[in-house]
Amino acid sequence: MNSRAHTGRGLAWALVGPTLALLIAFNIFPLVYNVVSSFTNAELIGGAWRSVGGANYARVFEDELFAGALRRTALFVVCAVAVELTLGFALALTLQRDFKGKQVVLTTLLVPMMLSPAVMGLYWNLVLNGNYGVVNQGLSALGFDPPQWLTDRDYKFWSILLIDVWMWTPFMMLIALAGLNSIPASIYEAAQIDRASRWKVFTRITLPMSAPVLGLAVLFRATDALKQFDLVMAVTGPNDAATQTLSTLLYQVVFRDGSVGLGAAFSCVILVLVIALATVFTRYIDRVQSRDVSA
Repeated sequence: MNSRAHTGRGLAWALVGPTLALLIAFNIFPLVYNVVSSFTNAELIGGAWRSVGGANYARVFEDELFAGALRRTALFVVCAVAVELTLGFALALTLQRDFKGKQVVLTTLLVPMMLSPAVMGLYWNLVLNGNYGVVNQGLSALGFDPPQWLTDRDYKFWSILLIDVWMWTPFMMLIALAGLNSIPASIYEAAQIDRASRWKVFTRITLPMSAPVLGLAVLFRATDALKQFDLVMAVTGPNDAATQTLSTLLYQVVFRDGSVGLGAAFSCVILVLVIALATVFTRYIDRVQSRDVSA
């Protein structure tokens, strides 16, 4: 009996062991290494490390660039996720019904989400170019004075937001559509028998029952938008104060200034923000699901 138990445990470790080793090698070890580096004066060019305590974290929270990047990133996350959720849910409601050419429309709408953000950034760089971009040529043909989307400080941030909305609204639409399709048709049939209005059906059935899935979509997009890097690098670059996010600021600290220790502190702060945001949304989703179960 003991030999069988030992054999079973040995087989379990043989199956799980390689996965645990890869997890430690590619996730846990880099995280621990980064946290340790954040308390040192590590430089990109090498040299001996020494402990500086919490000096790097003090510099992070005293840095005006960090405060500006944090406000800019928070504004980007709120605006992008809100617009993408609204448009994505509206598209999902439209595509929930069957109509001729639905699969073609759905596939076309999903194309932006499948393309590389860096490539899309370069593509939109050409589209929004102030001199020969398609958008400005169209505005000029209509008699409008076209703005400089990528060079005017007042338009740079909103241009990147526009690109992000164009790319990731299909993601919200896809998840919202899955949530809508998971609602049993019998509930709608019962509401129809009770002669409930469309607005009451939407507010009492559609929206509450799709809320957990929508919350999950918001969680995914918010955590991803909080790490916005590709579009900024491709469209305006990491040095532009009007569009610098936390991730591009981190890039500058490490690769321009060579401050690995300070960059590690920046990344730890960003990680804490991502975890905090994820915790808030997961608790909200759990609360909604528990409320639905109790109801």
